[in-house]
Parts: sequence; structure tokens; C-alpha cells
Amino acid sequence: MDSLLGLLRIRVKRGLNLAVRDVRSSDPYVVVKMGKQKLKTRVIRKDVNPEWNEDLTLSISDPNLPIKLTVYDHDTFSKDDKMGDAEFDIKALVEAMRMDLHGLSSGVTVTRVEPSRQNCLAEASSIKWTDRKVSQDLCLRLRNVECGEVELSLHWVDLPATKAL
Repeated sequence: MDSLLGLLRIRVKRGLNLAVRDVRSSDPYVVVKMGKQKLKTRVIRKDVNPEWNEDLTLSISDPNLPIKLTVYDHDTFSKDDKMGDAEFDIKALVEAMRMDLHGLSSGVTVTRVEPSRQNCLAEASSIKWTDRKVSQDLCLRLRNVECGEVELSLHWVDLPATKAL
């Protein structure tokens, strides 16, 4: 088994302009997967612009594995409908963690990740050093659906025994 590098706290902030899968709305929730780990948010009833503001935490052993996000519409009497998916990686975030940032002042942008064919970013994303922690805000454009975006915030959590990656 690979050694644990740290924890990634993913704050699933909100969905924007999500697809309608019920009569006039949807009952969305988000599933986040990385390797064998699978986490999900609570269901927000009748809202295509839901605000979850919910923290999910992944254990990171291999930072090269992509993180997959899928939005579903909860249905009571049938299979939940898929409302789109997205994928992102944390390579740039882990690279920022490997830098010696302790001499920098708080609020400094360490690097920017631009939207490309290899990611689902709706806009450029900055990795920042704030309050002695590395974080990144993302807005992901959902694929395989007519519309929708999901906003996330990533925060790296070092393990107590971990000094450096």
C-alpha cells in the first residue's frame, strides 16, 4: 500500500445553473470519487442552484489519480438521474505543497491553473498560500449534460508526522 501523503478537504460550495431533471427543478447531490474512495453530499430539494457548503475529506496516497465529481438528481421511486460530471487533478496543488512557502506573506498566489482540454475548469484557478495553508478555488464545468457548473474549494491538510512530501 502507498504511504499516506496527507488529506484533501474538498468544500463543495454550490451548483450553478444545473440541469432540470424533474418537472421544473432537480434534487441534486454530488458524488466525489478518487480511486476506491467515494463520498457524497446531502440532497438539496428542488433547486438547480443549490448551496451545499459541505466538507468532504479524501486520503491522498497517489496525487496523480484524478478526482471525479458527478452530480445526480435524487429520485424516490426510480434510479437517480445523472446531471453531469467533471474531473480534476491535484498535481499543481501538491507541487505547491512541495515548495518552501513559509517565508511568503499570507494571501499570495503561488500558481495559476488555466482551463484546457485536459481539465473541466470553467475559468482560471489560483492556488494560494493563506494563513500558512495551501488552498485552491475551482469552478468546474459539467460534461455530458446541457448545462451546469460546480464550485469547490480545496484545502491540503498535512498529517501530524508529515514534515514534507
